[in-house]
Amino acid sequence: MPLGLPSPPLLLITDRRQASAPLEDILAAVFSAGCRWASIREKDLSAAEQLALARRLLPLARRFGARLMLHGDPELAMKAGLDGVHLPAGADAVAARRIVGADRLVGISIHTPDEAARLDPAGVDYAVAGPAFATASKPGYGPFLGTAGIRAIGKAAKLPIIAIGSLGVANAAEIMRAGAAGIAVMGGLMRASDPAQEVRALLAEFESAS
Repeated sequence: MPLGLPSPPLLLITDRRQASAPLEDILAAVFSAGCRWASIREKDLSAAEQLALARRLLPLARRFGARLMLHGDPELAMKAGLDGVHLPAGADAVAARRIVGADRLVGISIHTPDEAARLDPAGVDYAVAGPAFATASKPGYGPFLGTAGIRAIGKAAKLPIIAIGSLGVANAAEIMRAGAAGIAVMGGLMRASDPAQEVRALLAEFESAS
């Protein structure tokens, strides 16, 4: 059976190139504010560099009881001792599940209701759907889905949908009322002058959406 999502369902995705501070400091701040889920997305680094980064960040996640994943290679995620892997759209989730086992998370990126409908909840725990709105982190990546698109994907999927793409305090509750089980944030937290305060404000929006 798939694992339950971390609670709260707020996924921080790293991007050190946008970061206002070292990743260790940002993760410590967001975890201290209540975030319990992060994924390392530093695909320009070599496998050895990603492994070294994961091994630096994992003790921090453990200190707060948070789950730490890797965007990319399931074998590398296992080697680092992480809590799962997030796959790009179209990746082989069945093969990834064989590698990471039943006790770690497997997520995948999707962009359409058709992709959502094809996902097998026996092998994938969640899907990240986006971009919900036009995003500065991936300019030109789209077209954006809007609340209607997220709603359609949520209805088509048989597993939890995490929305991504220019999501923050202003629209988190709206997108969750449209059917998202949670949200993923990259630039909004990487660039924040006070990531902990941003997380606290986001979690307050989660409460208002429930």
